[in-house]
Amino acid sequence: MANSHVAFLLFLALFVGHGVVELQASHHVYSHLQTVKSYASAKQPYRTGYHFQPPKNWINGIMVYRRVYHLFYQYNPKGAVWGNIVWAHSTSKDLVNWTPHEPAIYPSQPSDINGCWSGSATILPGGRPAILYTGIDPLNRQVQNLAIPKNLSDPYLREWIKSAKNPLMQPTAQNHINASSFRDPTTAWFGPDKKWRVILGSKVNSLGLAIVFKSKDFVNWVQSKTPLHSANTGMWECPDFYPVLVKGQDGVNTSLNSPYVKHVLKTSLDETKHDLYTIGSYDNVKDVYTPDEGSVEGDLGLRYDYGKYYASKTFFDNVKNRRILMGWINESSSVADDIKKGWSGVHAIPRKIWLARSGKQLVQWPVTEIQKLRANHVSLTNKTLKGGSVIEVSGITAAQADVDVSFKIADLEKAEVLKPSWTNPQLLCSQKGASVEGSLGPFGLLVLASDGLKENTAVFFRIFKSHNKYVVLMCSDQSRSSLNQDNDKTPYGAFLDVDIQHQKLSLRSLIDHSIVESFGGGGKVCITSRVYPTLAINKAAHLYAFNNGTQSIKIAELNAWSMNTAKIN
Repeated sequence: MANSHVAFLLFLALFVGHGVVELQASHHVYSHLQTVKSYASAKQPYRTGYHFQPPKNWINGIMVYRRVYHLFYQYNPKGAVWGNIVWAHSTSKDLVNWTPHEPAIYPSQPSDINGCWSGSATILPGGRPAILYTGIDPLNRQVQNLAIPKNLSDPYLREWIKSAKNPLMQPTAQNHINASSFRDPTTAWFGPDKKWRVILGSKVNSLGLAIVFKSKDFVNWVQSKTPLHSANTGMWECPDFYPVLVKGQDGVNTSLNSPYVKHVLKTSLDETKHDLYTIGSYDNVKDVYTPDEGSVEGDLGLRYDYGKYYASKTFFDNVKNRRILMGWINESSSVADDIKKGWSGVHAIPRKIWLARSGKQLVQWPVTEIQKLRANHVSLTNKTLKGGSVIEVSGITAAQADVDVSFKIADLEKAEVLKPSWTNPQLLCSQKGASVEGSLGPFGLLVLASDGLKENTAVFFRIFKSHNKYVVLMCSDQSRSSLNQDNDKTPYGAFLDVDIQHQKLSLRSLIDHSIVESFGGGGKVCITSRVYPTLAINKAAHLYAFNNGTQSIKIAELNAWSMNTAKIN
């Protein structure tokens, strides 16, 4: 069976009508700002220390080749907003430190003259990488193109050649594909009929589609009669489709299909900018994916991340036999502030991803390589947090830290009752924020906090009881994260599926100046916040453990580290 991996790529679509081709806008293009000069200084309090981010401008893709990780990403070389899109390229040997190279793909053919958008890479037989990507042609139609490395002996793959047959897939009157809703090819997989398959995101009215194309030679592609799957959720961007083992945490090759795997279909919803997924079964003869019974498709379903996280992509890392998820942290600042600071967007820390023991959801955890940046370790054990108390965690750099804490709850019977109407966790986090006293909670961490707590981002739990079970709510409350009222400070939240009666409640947060990535219950719920404090910056930032419930909570163990700065550029 062929060995296929993926390059993570991300993102987007837009545009206006041209002639008789109907083009439906889905992203705002700041055409008058695309080349506006930015005013970024070299030293800024909000630039990240260990999250991937280019030195300036707007960003948005990963594969492994000869033990080198390749990050291709959407990039505007001329401005801090979306437009002028090329494929920038950086490489790494550890997923932490990155070396930049010249752009790998940029507009040069009629099939991509108006932009080189997202796509994916596949390793073909013989170890040959091939990239399929969306280009924008002279009619502003979204079409699919192929590029291959110029020199396979170069482990850094610094030069790429486009196929003379581009575009390989395009919307026509015969295939009834909307020319502005046809983008983001996935990594390809190999079927039992010796043909490659790839899916693309599309829509018909409000019906999101994963359109299947097949090929024997990776050049000539034929559309399947039916989509892999569809749902009434609006346009599907950046779809991802891959197998996961039913048991264990190892990753598997993208082409594998057996009784020992389930399949995951992830879609990025254009309308809400959320990444949702279902777990199900794949019929590789009919090319049909069926979500497991009880799956919810839409914003109330399963999400990789319940905060700022979009256009994600996984790849199979055969070096360490794992599947890795990468995603884009979109902005909470205004366009005007993006231009002032000179950049927009950043990548989340790569996460290992696998199927939970229950088989009902995925689990995510930061790749172990990130731990090499840890320094200045401090710890607390068996520390009681009385109701209304706040304890500072000192001895580390609170603006750039890794914090891992577990809590022990003594008397669950004191939990407040979960009302039947409380079904929306994000709304519940908004109504019962960190300052709203409960019984068992809110308790957790106050990160990027200022003196006097005038600014802070609260990542916390609240425990409820419902019938014969206990329900854990996890929130990231950004409502007090900044005095700048132009920022999006929406609180985020999700219900956490853990057995609180028989295990400790864990929380890990990666803090990086303007980013807080939090993992609850060992990675069953992930929430990423993008915050811009005005007071709690650099050395003025503090870290606290807190309990604003009436009942005492015990910190079973807390470990915190300062994080050294990675080599990003």
